[in-house]
Amino acid sequence: MVVQDSVEEGNTRMGVQLEPFLHQVGGHLSVMKYDEDTVCKPLVSQEQRFYESLPLAMKRFTPQYKGTITVHLRKDSLGHLSLVANPLKENQGPLNVPSGSAAVAMWQKLQQTTSSGGGAGPLSQWQHAQLAHSLKESPATEYLRSEFHLSTHVSSLVEDAKENQDERRSFNPWGLHCHQAHLTRLCTEYPENKPYRFLLLENVVSQYKHPCVLDLKMGTRQHGDDASEEKKARQMTKCAQSTSACLGVRVCGMQVYQTDKKHFLCKDKYYGRKLSVEGFRQALYQFLHDGTRLRTELLGPIRCQLQALLLVIRSQSSYRFYSSSLLIIYDGQEPLERAPGGLHPQEAPQTTHGSSPRGFPKVDIRMIDFAHTTYKGSRNEHTTYDGPDPGYIFGLQNLIQILQDIQE
Repeated sequence: MVVQDSVEEGNTRMGVQLEPFLHQVGGHLSVMKYDEDTVCKPLVSQEQRFYESLPLAMKRFTPQYKGTITVHLRKDSLGHLSLVANPLKENQGPLNVPSGSAAVAMWQKLQQTTSSGGGAGPLSQWQHAQLAHSLKESPATEYLRSEFHLSTHVSSLVEDAKENQDERRSFNPWGLHCHQAHLTRLCTEYPENKPYRFLLLENVVSQYKHPCVLDLKMGTRQHGDDASEEKKARQMTKCAQSTSACLGVRVCGMQVYQTDKKHFLCKDKYYGRKLSVEGFRQALYQFLHDGTRLRTELLGPIRCQLQALLLVIRSQSSYRFYSSSLLIIYDGQEPLERAPGGLHPQEAPQTTHGSSPRGFPKVDIRMIDFAHTTYKGSRNEHTTYDGPDPGYIFGLQNLIQILQDIQE
């Protein structure tokens, strides 16, 4: 673990410009890209304590924790807003973001559009295919529709930023939405040059060319022990009106690479909240469909890792993972070789986490978001629970069963 505290907080000129993380499919806090292997997110002390006291058995199913950094909000001469982090190592020179970085260039172009368009939010410039049919919806819903593809406007921004079709295909609007909301909040609520602390975490999709990501909100309860009565009631209503109550799991966002159209199909949390039990099954099916066929070879490896996670959760007494998510990840265009010994890919045993024997598809299962996780010995705990988390276990069991039904 490396914790960067040695660089003076006011010295950001030699810092690392954080990029919007374009594979964020869910959540509301902005996740930023620090480098190819590392992302960062605003620090919540309860989540930091969780990572620092993480049980060994759970490390296989969580992103590697890399410490914390200090971050400042910066505005350049053109008025572009960005977040700049102090270098991870004291003697490290500036990690300059290449001028051709699609994420940074696209974000700056969106800001230019804002400044020249009468002050409208950058995301309000995005035109989706069904926008003409959504005039009765709120402005927020217009650009957060449950299904959307790259618009011509945003596609051109990415192409202008970097002439690379892979970058164009790798764009999910949700990450920029969270980034915009975060910067807006910082600009309006906090003084300029105020230092912020961010958590550094492993980028769990860095090794995938076209990462297909499913973000699942786990458990039958989402509010933490410290939630206000208002927030508690709000979260309980969301659970009751979604599959969280009856299945212990709901879709919080996803992106699926469509090999026939060469782009991602994206769904957001608003889509997930409206799903019925049958709709949830269909969403899982869609997550495993590449536009031309169902990726049946993924079902065995995913179920195998979920079963292993279930055993780990059952062994963790007093833990309650309120409002945490589970990521299921695979590559949308991974070449599948013939399995050794003629075995069907679904019969493949998983080896170390995130790896698989040669010839079998690689899948990854990761738990994330622990800002409301509580356990015996955690500081400021309001309640101590006995035994493993029943809501999380209920959700895992139903998820495994539904995947088995799809396989059969």
